Amino acid sequence: MRAAYSSVSEQYIKLFDRIPQDAQDEAAFIRRHLTGVSGPVLDLGCGPGHWSADLHSLGADVTGVDVVPEFIAHARAAHPGPAFLLGSMDEVDVPANSVAGVLAWFSMIHLLPPELVRTLAAVRRLLALDGLLVAGFFDSDDVVAPFDHKAITAYRWPVDVFAELLMQAGFVELERTRWESADGPDRTYGAIAARAS
Repeated sequence: MRAAYSSVSEQYIKLFDRIPQDAQDEAAFIRRHLTGVSGPVLDLGCGPGHWSADLHSLGADVTGVDVVPEFIAHARAAHPGPAFLLGSMDEVDVPANSVAGVLAWFSMIHLLPPELVRTLAAVRRLLALDGLLVAGFFDSDDVVAPFDHKAITAYRWPVDVFAELLMQAGFVELERTRWESADGPDRTYGAIAARAS
């Protein structure tokens, strides 16, 4: 994953250095759940750091984490304020139950189904009771389906299936949303906000 994203990092930095104008509904969804929380927020798979910077500008105590050195170097240079750490979302060096919120915005899309189950459990361990997770992902109408992503194979998840995995990992769903990409109806997205129980 690190090598795949390093190879396209310049392209991704150009695309995602700022929140796109057409992503205001998604921004509102993230902000609604992760601003105003009492305690630290982790942006797991933060990429170039745009969501970390946005949450920080709204008062969140946010740290971005990513495995791609180019993303972290760019985020530190371009977005002063939030902390940025090089590392894996499965191995964040913070105490268990110490985090108030986690953003995983399209950062779990490359995980095979068994890996996703393990990662959701790891995120749950990081979160304090009633801590919040906001996850964005590629949506599918019926089955979990791999597809050719620009960096490396990714998966589409039916929202109901993703929600069931969250429940199994110890989360209670608070809100969900779905939307179509500007690229056309064959690419839809989903997001779920959930509370650690």
